Amino acid sequence: MTTTPAPPKAPPKPTWDPRKPEPPFPWLRPTIRIRLTLLYGGMFLIAGILLLSIIYLLAAQALREGSSVSFQVTGSNLKLYSENCPQLGDAGSNQELNAMLKECTATQQQHALDGLLSRSLLALLGLAVIAFAFGYAMAGRVLSPLGRITRTARAVAGSDLSRRIELDGPDDEFKELADTFDDMLERLQRAFTAQQRFVGNASHELRTPLAINRTLLEVHLSDPGAPVELQQLGKTLLATNERSEQLVEGLLLLARSDNQIVERKPVDLAEVASQAIDQARGEAEAKGVAIRGKRVAAVVQGSGVLLERIALNLVQNAVRYNVAEEGWVEVTTEVQHGQAVLVVSNTGPVVPAYEIDNLFEPFRRLRTERTGSDKGVGLGLSIARSVARAHGGHIAAEPREGGGLVMRVTLPV
Repeated sequence: MTTTPAPPKAPPKPTWDPRKPEPPFPWLRPTIRIRLTLLYGGMFLIAGILLLSIIYLLAAQALREGSSVSFQVTGSNLKLYSENCPQLGDAGSNQELNAMLKECTATQQQHALDGLLSRSLLALLGLAVIAFAFGYAMAGRVLSPLGRITRTARAVAGSDLSRRIELDGPDDEFKELADTFDDMLERLQRAFTAQQRFVGNASHELRTPLAINRTLLEVHLSDPGAPVELQQLGKTLLATNERSEQLVEGLLLLARSDNQIVERKPVDLAEVASQAIDQARGEAEAKGVAIRGKRVAAVVQGSGVLLERIALNLVQNAVRYNVAEEGWVEVTTEVQHGQAVLVVSNTGPVVPAYEIDNLFEPFRRLRTERTGSDKGVGLGLSIARSVARAHGGHIAAEPREGGGLVMRVTLPV
C-alpha cells in the first residue's frame, strides 16, 4: 500500500512591511496638536495664576482702604471726629450718629471698590498686551518650519529642483509634510532629467535621417541629366523634408521651453527685436510689407536665443498674415510699470475675438482645426507662449480694429 506524499507547505508570508512602522505609543508622538495644546494650556494657566495673584493683592489693598476710617473723640462732650467724615461732629443724637457712621462706611467701601476696579482693568490690559506679544512670538516659532517649506517651494518654482527642505526637529506634522515634499521633489527632478535626456536623444535621432534625406535629394537635384519629372519630384520631396525639419525643430524647442530657464543673462528686448526684424526684412520686402516702430532699451534676465525666437515668430507671423497692399508691421519695446513689454502689431485679415485662444494651440490656425498651409508648421505662437512662461512672463493677443492683431509680450525686468 503506497502513501501519497503530503503536499508541500506554502512558503511563509513575508513579515516586512514597506510602510513606516508605527511607534509603540502613537499618542506620545510630539505632534503639532499636542505641542499647541501644551503651549496654550500652559499659557492660560500662567495667565490665570498671574491674574489671581494680582486680584488678590488688589483686593487686600482695597480691604485695607475700606476699613481705614479713623475716629477721634474731641471736645468736653465726647464728640466723634473723622477726616474722611467731618459731618460726624454735627450729630445731635445717637440715631443720627449711627446713620452717619453707616453712610461714611459705605462711601469708604465704594471708593475702595472703585479703586479695585480701575486697578484690575489696568492689570488686565497689561496682561493682554503681554499675552498677545508672547502669543505672536510663539506662533512665529511654531510656524517657522512652514515658512521654510514655503521658501523652498518658491525656489523650486524658480526651476531650482535641486533644493530640498531637509527639515530637522521633532517628528511632527511639519516634518512629515517636509519629508513628503522632499520625496516629491526627488521624483520631479528624476522626471525632468529623464525628459531632458529624452529630448536630447530624440533631437539626434530625428535630425540625422532628415539631414541625410536632404543631402541625398540635393545631390540628385544637382544632376543636370536628371529628367524633368524626377527634378520636380525631388523638389517636392525636398520641400516636404524641409517642412519636417521645421516641425522637429519646433517640437524640440517647444519641449525645452516648457521648463524654466536655469541660466539667465541680461538680454535687451530692443536688440532682440532688431535682430528678428533683420531676419524677416527680406520676406517683408518681397511681400511689400513695411516694418516700423520705436524700440526702447528694455533689459530682462533670460535666454537670448529663446527670446529672439519669440520676436522672430511674432514678426514672421505678422509679415506672412498681412494684407496684399500697403501692409505694415509695427514692432515696439518699452518698460512699463517695472516690466519689459514687446508689442508687435500688424495689418491683416479681421480676427474674431473668440478665435484668439485657438491661435496659441499647437498645429492650429485661424478658422482651421489643423494646419494646412505652407507658411509654417503651426507652432510659432505655441513656442512664443511657452518661452514667455519659462521667463516668468506672459503673452496676450487682441484683435486690431480694422484687421490684424496686436501681440503683447510682458516679461519681468
